[in-house]
Amino acid sequence: MAAFMNDDFLLSNDVAKKLYHEYAKDMPIIDYHCHLSPKEIYENKTYQNLTEVWLYGDHYKWRLMRANGVEESHVTGEASDYDKFVAFAKTVEVAIGNPVHQWSHLELKRYFGVEETLSEANAPLIWEKVNAQLTGPSFGARDFIVKSNVKVVCTTDDPIDSLEYHIKLREDKAFPVKVLPSFRPDKGLEINRKGFKDWIQALAAAAGTSIESYDQLLAALESRVDFFHSAGGRVSDHALDFVPYAETTKEEAASIFAKALSGEAVSLEEETKYKTYTLVFLGKLYTERGWVMQYHMNAARNNNARMFAKLGPDTGYDAMNDQLIALPLARLLDAMDRDDALPKTILYSLNPTHNAVIGTLIGCFQGGGVAGKMQFGSAWWFNDTREGMIAQMKSLADAGLLSQFVGMLTDSRSFLSYTRHEYFRRILCNLIGEWVENGEVPNDSELLGSIVRNISYNNADAYFPFE
Repeated sequence: MAAFMNDDFLLSNDVAKKLYHEYAKDMPIIDYHCHLSPKEIYENKTYQNLTEVWLYGDHYKWRLMRANGVEESHVTGEASDYDKFVAFAKTVEVAIGNPVHQWSHLELKRYFGVEETLSEANAPLIWEKVNAQLTGPSFGARDFIVKSNVKVVCTTDDPIDSLEYHIKLREDKAFPVKVLPSFRPDKGLEINRKGFKDWIQALAAAAGTSIESYDQLLAALESRVDFFHSAGGRVSDHALDFVPYAETTKEEAASIFAKALSGEAVSLEEETKYKTYTLVFLGKLYTERGWVMQYHMNAARNNNARMFAKLGPDTGYDAMNDQLIALPLARLLDAMDRDDALPKTILYSLNPTHNAVIGTLIGCFQGGGVAGKMQFGSAWWFNDTREGMIAQMKSLADAGLLSQFVGMLTDSRSFLSYTRHEYFRRILCNLIGEWVENGEVPNDSELLGSIVRNISYNNADAYFPFE
């Protein structure tokens, strides 16, 4: 019987152990999509206790606590940080089989040297042990990033953002990690969402112009793309809760935009046309600048209206959606490719039933001498589990080249989440090891070790055009 979370955790055979310990373990990290705060990185935010660094803003943990019967006062409410930590410890103790159980213990081990399993009984001991370290030196936000061997961090940023802290970080030669913005223009696409007109005004102010027409909107977006580019941005990201596609013209999109600005109702068909033209326009901008485009698809957000009114978004009330993506996504990508203006693209679906769809669809748009131009993105959010990662990698291998995969990202707001790269790499090595054990793959350590290193870091380093 193996010890819990030992050095060979998740590694079930000798090939897997060799691949992980000799090839994957010490590779650097490129975190090309996350939700870390550039301000907190610049200021090297420090923490007074474990709850502050571990539970604030972490909806993965909040969902489990609620499922364990923890009152909201001890999740996001007014209870003390210590009482919230104890409530989480009680939850972790019984969360076997959930990745948060394993992630939590990895985080305690790797960052704080805690070898004990977390439980209600030893919560006071772990609380004191970790807090004593957090209030000492070398446990700020930057320190966690450096200790994790991260080379690049791409945050998620609205086009109206000033990028003040990205610019300051570029000028700070003492910090060895690149912290770069990612362009997330969702609010400019959600024409039917509350606050759209206010956001357009904010975009106009950020771009130093007025926006009274669709042409002016497109010009302002291009201006902000160029501003992000000047700050080192080379990645965009789009949350497509449904994938829009409808044949349209610029004139139609302009008329729909004018309706929205005047306060008139915009139909779903009109919204789809507006989004289609705008997304194709943005794709061309990204292509011209050599950027990578990301589509995160099929999230059903803010499902609990009562709790959304109380707590707002990103608090643990989202789920998988089941919108069809195959045909609209194929047509949307083709609309860009027709003009040879489809950028490098990473596709993620929150619904794993789309794994084969994405695995086959990316093969329709590969080419141009770019290895892995079209990527099936790492298992995302609710798929960020052992089985979810395996399913994503198998689908990619079934239909294309797993060896060209750009690998893992954190997609997190926590500075302790880099252990997810270790979790991913162990699963990757074990999957390949099982193939070798079954005689499905040659036992060639040099070849397989090179593939593992590439997926862990080298592919992303080659794929993203970071300065």
